[in-house]
Parts: sequence; structure tokens; C-alpha cells
Amino acid sequence: MRNLQNTPPIIVQAKSIGHPIDFKWNKKKIDQFLDPLEGNDELEHELMQINHKASMGLTAALLEWIYWRYTGYTKMNNDTHKRIEALWCSIGNIENTKPLVFDADFDISASGYVNGPLWIALMNVTMVDTMYRRGSHAIQSELIGLVLLARHITPRKRVFDKWFNRTIAVLKRDYPCQYSNEDLDQNYEAFYDSSHEPVICRDFFFNPEFENSIEASENAINELIHNLDTKSNQFLCFPKRAS
Repeated sequence: MRNLQNTPPIIVQAKSIGHPIDFKWNKKKIDQFLDPLEGNDELEHELMQINHKASMGLTAALLEWIYWRYTGYTKMNNDTHKRIEALWCSIGNIENTKPLVFDADFDISASGYVNGPLWIALMNVTMVDTMYRRGSHAIQSELIGLVLLARHITPRKRVFDKWFNRTIAVLKRDYPCQYSNEDLDQNYEAFYDSSHEPVICRDFFFNPEFENSIEASENAINELIHNLDTKSNQFLCFPKRAS
């Protein structure tokens, strides 16, 4: 799982690769993903219970669900892949990456079955990355639209649901939020420093045999970084190749 070129078995099981683009995509769906807060209180409550690095790991994992769904359908996936790499590197050290810039004016319509979901996914990921860098206490709420989108485009939704429910349960236990939700109003503009939080790696989300520990996660992140072609990723800013 440390090699991003390897497709996670759970995503294969969900029939996400090569499956026809047969999901509904209309203005109602677009609005739902662009403004997902209303009607998703339970999901928001679940997400608010995990910490910042867990939120970033879940963001990378959800974006990977979307990435594999569109493999072979669009050249935009190369950019998506680079963002997934950058997300994992930022969990290791936020200084390793540049902001995941999203150009809201680039010529892609949210109405298309391929470019539309990708456009919304990249916008959501950019917001999560921005709030991570700002130390926002409300970072978790930015994941709602990404969860809904990844589920919507996945052919076998029960497989996705089982994966997500199991994942969020363990995240709440092992990577709990370090502040109370009741304090969000007064802390909304305050900076939360997540550098002390333990890292989380890709194996946690996609390798059922992975025995999670701080050391194992750090080793997995370091190995992933070592295997990256840092020169080809505009979002990475290592002073030299990791060793």
C-alpha cells in the first residue's frame, strides 16, 4: 500500500475501476455536493470527532476513491494523483508541500459526468488543505461533500459504506479530536497546531493487515516519500530528495 500505483483491494471490490459512468449527475446533485452542510448533521458529527491529521488522511483516501473511479476516463487524473501524493507528504510535515492551488476560473464545467465530479472533488480538497494550513477548528466539516461525492460515484455503495463506517470508527478511537465541539464558536478564528498529532498513513485506510502504530505509520510515510518523483510534483517542496 505504500506505492500509490497499487490499487487498494477494497476499491477493486467496489467495482470502481473501468465501470461505466452511470450515476446521476444534475443540478440537484451538484448543489448537494457544493453545499452539503444541510441535512448531513449525523455525518458532520462523526467527522468532528477526529483530529486534523486523521482528517487529512481521510481526505487523501477519499480522493483516491475518486481517482481510481476515473482511471482511463480523463487526463485530469494525473493532477489528482499529484494532489494525493502531496496530501500524504503534508501529514508527515506540512512544510514538505505547497498549498494545493485550485483555479476556480479554469475552463471545466461542473455539469459534466467526468470533469464535474473531479472539479468539485479538487475544490473540496483545496478547502481542506487550506483549513489544515490555517489550523482551523472546523476543518472536519469540509470533508462532508467529499464523502458524499466519493460514495455517489462508487458503483457498489455497500462496499464503500462498510469501508467508511469501519474507518471512521477506528479514527474516532485512535485519532480523536483534541478539542470540544462546543468550543468551536469561540475558537473558530483561533489557530490549532496539529504538529504534535501522530501521523497516519495510507496503509491504515487500505491495508486490512496493517498493524497500526506511530512507528509503523512514520515508516510508511517516509517510504512513500522516498519513492516519489518529487521533481514531477508541483505541490512538493523538498529541499532535496528524501533518503
